[in-house]
Amino acid sequence: MTTGKLITAIVLFAVAAALLVMAILHFAGKGFLFNNAYIYASKEEREAMDKKPWYVQSAVVFCFLSVIFIILGLSIVFRDYKIELLTIPFAAAAVVYAVWSTVRIEKKRKGKNEKR
Repeated sequence: MTTGKLITAIVLFAVAAALLVMAILHFAGKGFLFNNAYIYASKEEREAMDKKPWYVQSAVVFCFLSVIFIILGLSIVFRDYKIELLTIPFAAAAVVYAVWSTVRIEKKRKGKNEKR
């Protein structure tokens, strides 16, 4: 393995580890919430929103991304670039999960608002 490929693999595994740490923090409900629903919300909306479902959504997506970076790192280590094809279902699952969970969270939120 060349030095460049070794450095690339190390960087990919480091990014995967960082994403896994962020996922763990988000599952615990700690740290800055990296979610568009929170980032684009006004200050008043941020204070009023239930952040837990958004933390969970972000944590699951970070887990998917971590797996993707691990697969990419392994493809370099094993010198088998066909392994990279495994990232496609994980990327698709992350997108589908993000859309599905956003719809589910919004339905629950609107259901709670209608009861008031």
